[in-house]
Amino acid sequence: MKKRFLTLLCLFAVNGIAIADDTQTRLKAMAEEMDSSRARHNGSSETYFSENCPKQIDFWTQAAQQGQPIAQTLLGGCYHFGKGIGKDDAQAVAWTRKAAEQGYANAQSNLGSAYDNGTGVSKDETQAVAWFRKAAEQGYAQAQFNLGTMYVEGRGVAKDETQAVAWFRKAAEQGNVDAQSNLGIMYEKGIGITKDETQAVAWLRKAAEQGDAGAQSNLGVAYYNGTGIAKDETQAVAWFRKAAEQGDAKAQFKLGAAYYNGIGVAKDDAQAVAWWRKAAEQGNARAQSNLGYAYYNGTGGVAKDEAQAVAWYRKAAEQGDADAQSDLGFAYATGEGVTKDEAQAVTWFRKAAEQGYARAQFRLGIMYISGTGVAKDNAQAVAWIRKAAEQGNVDAQEVLKQLPQCGGGRSVTHERWC
Repeated sequence: MKKRFLTLLCLFAVNGIAIADDTQTRLKAMAEEMDSSRARHNGSSETYFSENCPKQIDFWTQAAQQGQPIAQTLLGGCYHFGKGIGKDDAQAVAWTRKAAEQGYANAQSNLGSAYDNGTGVSKDETQAVAWFRKAAEQGYAQAQFNLGTMYVEGRGVAKDETQAVAWFRKAAEQGNVDAQSNLGIMYEKGIGITKDETQAVAWLRKAAEQGDAGAQSNLGVAYYNGTGIAKDETQAVAWFRKAAEQGDAKAQFKLGAAYYNGIGVAKDDAQAVAWWRKAAEQGNARAQSNLGYAYYNGTGGVAKDEAQAVAWYRKAAEQGDADAQSDLGFAYATGEGVTKDEAQAVTWFRKAAEQGYARAQFRLGIMYISGTGVAKDNAQAVAWIRKAAEQGNVDAQEVLKQLPQCGGGRSVTHERWC
């Protein structure tokens, strides 16, 4: 009887191992699916947790309580996103930490992100770097990318662009799309590595072909300018369109410009305005400025509306767009679309002029000549008009020839020379 009892114990033990192995297999498959889902959804795993937490919460909770690090990480994700259970960042961190302290790289990376963002724990970039490093050194691509970002920004660690490139490369070679895109930019600008536009294009293409909108937009720019690759405006437009259709504002602006200028695509002002509007509504300053121009002139299928033009100019101008600042200044100077206010005109002309914008420099100089919106000052007038003339502004060059006469009392009006 005693011998049989021991045999039964052994059978139970073997079954226990089988059950544990089955749990591990299921959890590993779930972790792989989570990583795959995150890659498909631009680095976010929220979709995975939305779909799986309600179905798996009991299984994950039980396995987590038994000390399974993958389950602890998955349970932490449910708490973080509030899927299948109430959102609770402190609980998310608590479960994630349990897994991280067991050496699970995914959890270590997630814990680093919690410290980096101050989610469920006090923000601590040094701790973020420490946890990212633990995961990165195990070869976890997302952590390698995150660590590279900390190095390039100098957060939680001394800024070191060479180290940033090294970590981005490790992640990029594993197919991490964000790292591929960033590595392409580092090559393009020569940051942390010798500038190499061909390598830049190679890495941007890898990310672009995975659907990364930013990389698609940048690849379009490379084709448009012929940097690192043969110039091809049709290819440029194709990549701009891919990114624009994903909502990338820069690409939407670029695509609009392509339609407006008829570069790489048939000229179509209505399409240009439609894409500029999409970008403008996302806050792209160049698109806002161009949309203002469309309203001012009544082009691209929009009715002429100077008040709308001013509204869009202002949005762009407040972001520092020199073109829009100059046009907003002109609107104030002429009272088109806004109450005439010459002092405001001078203010906006000056903002653009100080950025080196020739047309605004010329206009500001004219204001100084006539003493409109600012005290008359021929020395300032000459200085600003000369700056514009040296940049090739024809009106400024013509006025510069007449400045001695102007100084003697001849009137040169803003309206005549703008």
